[in-house]
Amino acid sequence: MTLRKLAMISLRYPKMILLIWVIFFLYSGFFAPKLPTVLKDHGLISDGAFVKVRDTLTADFHLPANPIMVVFEKNKKLDARQFERYIQQDLQTLHGMRGLQQIISPLETEGMFQGDFAYALLDFKQSPHEMKPVLRELHMRLPAHKDMKVTWTGKSVVQEDVNRASQHDLRRAESLGLPAAFLILWLAFGGVTSAFIPIIVGGIGVTSTMGMMYGMGTKIDLSNFVLNVIPMVGLALSIDFALMMVSRFREEIHQNDVGTAILITMTTAGRAVLFSALSVGLGLMGILFIPLPMFATVALGAMIVVAVSVSLTLTLVPALLTLWWPAIQAERRPFSMAKGKNNFWVVMARFVMRKPVQMTLLAGCILLCCFLPLTKMKLAIPDATSLPEGYASRSAFEVYQTHFGSSERNSDVIFLVTGRSAQLTESEWKHAFLLMQKLEREPLVARVDSVFNRMPVPYDQLYGLFHNATTKAKYEPILHAFVHENKMLMQVRLKDEPSSQQVRDWLRVWEREGKSGTLPYLLGGEAKYQQEIFDDIFDHLPYVLLFILVSNYLVLFIAFRSILVPLKTIIMNLLSLGASFGILTWLFEQGHFGLEPSKIAIMIPVFIFGLAFGISMDYGVFLVSRIYEEYQRTHDNHRSVLIGLSSISKIINSAAAIMIAVTLPFAFGEVVGVKQLGLGIAAAIFIDATVIRLVLVPALMIILGKWNWWGPQNHSR
Repeated sequence: MTLRKLAMISLRYPKMILLIWVIFFLYSGFFAPKLPTVLKDHGLISDGAFVKVRDTLTADFHLPANPIMVVFEKNKKLDARQFERYIQQDLQTLHGMRGLQQIISPLETEGMFQGDFAYALLDFKQSPHEMKPVLRELHMRLPAHKDMKVTWTGKSVVQEDVNRASQHDLRRAESLGLPAAFLILWLAFGGVTSAFIPIIVGGIGVTSTMGMMYGMGTKIDLSNFVLNVIPMVGLALSIDFALMMVSRFREEIHQNDVGTAILITMTTAGRAVLFSALSVGLGLMGILFIPLPMFATVALGAMIVVAVSVSLTLTLVPALLTLWWPAIQAERRPFSMAKGKNNFWVVMARFVMRKPVQMTLLAGCILLCCFLPLTKMKLAIPDATSLPEGYASRSAFEVYQTHFGSSERNSDVIFLVTGRSAQLTESEWKHAFLLMQKLEREPLVARVDSVFNRMPVPYDQLYGLFHNATTKAKYEPILHAFVHENKMLMQVRLKDEPSSQQVRDWLRVWEREGKSGTLPYLLGGEAKYQQEIFDDIFDHLPYVLLFILVSNYLVLFIAFRSILVPLKTIIMNLLSLGASFGILTWLFEQGHFGLEPSKIAIMIPVFIFGLAFGISMDYGVFLVSRIYEEYQRTHDNHRSVLIGLSSISKIINSAAAIMIAVTLPFAFGEVVGVKQLGLGIAAAIFIDATVIRLVLVPALMIILGKWNWWGPQNHSR
């Protein structure tokens, strides 16, 4: 169906279209509040060796995959014996909890008790996303002590805190973003009716999508990150799309009848919205190349909200314009919309176009300053430190890391040796010992913990001891910890942090050897988990970039019939994104403006690229569409740039201000990843709408002149 036909349907059946959307909104809105109940964990997990080793440790060695860690901390007044008694009493109160499979006590297990600190592990059969009732019961069962502090952490605890913080961040962002967006719209349009239409579209778009995602969440696993991405992207795009339509309609209704105004609006602004939405959708589709659940579900949710937003813009908005056009026509026209040579945007456009080379150099210097911090960017996988310092789960995690875990400069790796038959043979025991010796000679290895250096007998006697019932019973605890049938564990500590390039390279080398060597083995542990996540992202990133860049180039080529304009638009987008990454690094790496110093969460640059690249296309498409529209009429490049820039600049800045108003409140949230996403998108939009679209793009279009429109159709004219 063409845009012209959609316009005619909107003019003929506006009330029917409104009724259909109201019914859809009420139905999907009923399920929208239930979306948090079907969200799973973050979804940042790779289907590689880490998962296989983790599952083997759970099934064969009875080590919990996702335990709750209860951390005990006594003060100086409490003596050691009373401390142990309190721990025993607290753990006794936990027996009988629903789903509790085992308690690993520090009073019975070596290495879990150290001075004033101890920790216990609780293994539950529930999945991490099903632990909310368990955590509530745990809070009720564990008593408060005057001289002992009891806190708990672990994947499920941190995840529950992240979910709770994310919902709080969402409510606060909406309470700040929507009123700010309405105020900007009112100032831009000078009327309540015009300002209200984009808010209606934004509210329906986000609410409907969240209801649809709830339905999907009952069928597939959804990352909890969709709870923030859908409102952030949905509100920004829905409101901006509607803004473009309403703005163009207001221009046309003062010169034409309502039918003609709707038709022109749909074939100009509607066309720009359609191509813009297609660019955004393709940018999000590119994220699907990364084979991690988080990226797949977030991209899916964002694509759905884009589809709903553009559907609303091309059906509901013209229907509302048809119904409310008398009120819109009666609204005052803001002073800034006045035409003439003294209009601010005309003056601004003439200033940029008068000195295109100097303005290009100025914009280049600003962007270069933004790029400089990129050399210090460090990526990391989020953990409990992504929560604010006041959260108990983060405090417990930091206590454990300080007193029991590896330091920030160490990494723990698990080698899971697997024999070729039901039991490890004598030859395989020998090769396992040689493997341990080889590991100990590695410069990066701090220590190796295995059955060979735990047992007080020579390695060549271990095989016989393991198969002798009498001696095996004597050393059962040690043997059980490291050997099960045809599997043997070795725990290796490396002298660098898990996210370091050196550790990741070391793991890749040893993994290749484990697949091709005499004795096969798999690698596990936190360092292996991080290496797999980094590899899954960066190995597939070239495909993401290639797909997004090529597909967007083709869309823009079809839209403008130009070879250079799409290329220039894409380069401009990349510049704004690079600048936003630099700003993000400067803010978080060094902790400016009161932010806690932290590394950039590994998924944030990918999300910002996929989301902001498409969103930034809005301004490129809207601006160039207006210039191209004038160029088709006059074939005068200079005049086209002047008219296009002066007529659309105010709308671009209003749209950018709305997007910033919607995304920036997320920067004041509690979860670090959400903060970084909100700030990153807001920074990209600000740079794009100011330095790029209002300075660099028009300056380059003046410099290139008629070559802007060099292409199959335009060149032939």
